[in-house]
Amino acid sequence: MELKLTKPICFFDLETTGIDIGKDRIVEISIFKVFPNGNKESKTWLVNPTIPIPAQTTAVHGITDEKVANEPTFNELAAAVYNMIKDSDLAGFNSDRFDIPLLAEEMLRAGVDFDMKNRVSVDVQTIFHKKEERTLSAALKFYCGQNLENAHSAEADTMATYEILKAQLERYPDLENDVKLLSDFSTRKKNADFAGMISFDADGDEVFSFGKHKGVKVDTVLEKEPGYFSWIQNADFPLYTKKVLTAIKLRKLNTKN
Repeated sequence: MELKLTKPICFFDLETTGIDIGKDRIVEISIFKVFPNGNKESKTWLVNPTIPIPAQTTAVHGITDEKVANEPTFNELAAAVYNMIKDSDLAGFNSDRFDIPLLAEEMLRAGVDFDMKNRVSVDVQTIFHKKEERTLSAALKFYCGQNLENAHSAEADTMATYEILKAQLERYPDLENDVKLLSDFSTRKKNADFAGMISFDADGDEVFSFGKHKGVKVDTVLEKEPGYFSWIQNADFPLYTKKVLTAIKLRKLNTKN
């Protein structure tokens, strides 16, 4: 079973300093790109995160401060990473909730205007959890009959995710071999930002998903309490959330003109 593609799709996985999307950094990124004509290319980079890697995190993926001390920073790699994924949809394992949001933060910190406007994402973990409720290692064993060697190596996890998605298409006749439909199926909840701080209500309007204005339309808050926008912009919120909020504010201003 090969994927039916109308544009390239990049399977990717990150190893990081931790799980805080706003503060943690990438220490390894692996991308496996599949083209509509069946061609494939892959690239893996070790990354100097410029901050210490906690010992408990090293215990998971095996990457130490010493191992990445002489590797390029993400700022130095951002252009190469972006060039590889810029024309592609994205796929990963838990990618909608972690890898894509953290990648977006790193891209924005590096001055790359990353967004998902012209692409979709397929979260293979969500498909797996909706169907079987297991981990990545168990998914590879269940779908492909293989043991996951070098778990928590970005390259091994990336390749496993690619093989699992193909096997899921073989196993479930109701899953369409179409990236857009797979994206729809693997989306847990539609948010305006990656961190889930701005979501959509039943009318399709953006609403805040946290704090004192939880459930209130963003436009309403910006109109009645303009200082709330400045507070978010100056506080420790994810850069992509700030970008989305700015876009909503500009749209509102343009509507008035």
